[in-house]
Amino acid sequence: MTGLKPELKIYDSHTHLNDDVFYDDVPAYLARAHHFGVVEMNMIGSNELLNQRAIELAHHYTGLHAVIGWHPEDVARFNAKAEELLLEQLTDSVVVGIGEIGLDYFNDEHSPHDVQKQVFERQLAIARDLKMPVSIHCRDALADTYQILKNAHVEEFGGVMHSFNGDVEWMQRFLDLGMEISYSGVVTFNSAKDVQAAMLATPLDHLLVETDAPYLTPVPYRGQRNEPGFTRFTVEKIAELREKSPEDVARATYENASRLFLNH
Repeated sequence: MTGLKPELKIYDSHTHLNDDVFYDDVPAYLARAHHFGVVEMNMIGSNELLNQRAIELAHHYTGLHAVIGWHPEDVARFNAKAEELLLEQLTDSVVVGIGEIGLDYFNDEHSPHDVQKQVFERQLAIARDLKMPVSIHCRDALADTYQILKNAHVEEFGGVMHSFNGDVEWMQRFLDLGMEISYSGVVTFNSAKDVQAAMLATPLDHLLVETDAPYLTPVPYRGQRNEPGFTRFTVEKIAELREKSPEDVARATYENASRLFLNH
């Protein structure tokens, strides 16, 4: 790879180096991330195995942080024993948030809506008790997600709408709850007009960036496997659309993610 200009310092607020496709080659992906200026990364869990891997990676590598919880697709296996383990893991010094948690009404074959809501509400209660920020997964469930976050008084502990895919009106509603708004590679797609409009309307001091790697690869690598280093291209596209410099967007999103996850 050739050198990149300008030099940026980027925080990928949501990625999955704990996933099977990365887990055996983490140093190589970190080296590429650093080449692109991505120096801080949240390893996001979703079940017992991926939560533990996130913690292990965060202990082993500088700049990696663990965000652990039970994804809505995995909540059918969430029980008293799983909760006990989660509570123990949340005391680890490398854990900076609870996630990804929320609702997914698209992939709900094995996770009934009532179970998703129950586990979501329980994890929000834990977050409120521990004063830990949350990373929210929301797919085809904006209204229910909004109401549950509102009922949980998320403003008391903070959180982020991960890979936000709603329109301007929904962005504003979540912003009014006290949430931060994070954008993935989807914002680089020319077809994602609603997401781009929401991003443009998001105040820069409440905007985060992420990859959600290995998913949602940004242009110009769309169609290939995503990786943390590609946060760079999301930053550059946001800068282009907002008519700001990449340095300004990188700096703001780095500070916002640090404030939410590292300085809470």
